[in-house]
Amino acid sequence: MRAPYQVLVFPYIIKDGLIEFAIFNRSDSDYWQGIAGGGEDEETPIEAAKRELFEETGILGNVSLKQLDSISSLSVENVVGEFLLGEHIYVIKEYCFGAHFLTKDITLSKEHLQYKWLPFEEAVKNLKWDSNKTALWELNKRLLKQIS
Repeated sequence: MRAPYQVLVFPYIIKDGLIEFAIFNRSDSDYWQGIAGGGEDEETPIEAAKRELFEETGILGNVSLKQLDSISSLSVENVVGEFLLGEHIYVIKEYCFGAHFLTKDITLSKEHLQYKWLPFEEAVKNLKWDSNKTALWELNKRLLKQIS
């Protein structure tokens, strides 16, 4: 059963002091975003983030997750299209994470048509949702501070 929250994960790679982020083009819509999905049953947000990351990129090991302060409120209709979580649940939280990848090799699931690795300025311009833009901004700022 779907849990009443969403996770958002941005894979990133740091090489020679340069940071790139992976963004994904959804197969059911023509927009770009991070890895996103809902929690299942009694999963914690970090467990859901790890599962979604594996399901949508094929990456399981050698990934370090960093939980962000960014937490958005999303309309349940924009996330699941209807009141699947119960008629009394109108808004769910979206917990955000960064995922440090050691390789750019990703095996896409059917949820996405393509992915691309981009520096922050280009990646953020491609994103549709404000929650994605905010989370990516926070992750980028934290990483810049870390590598300086």
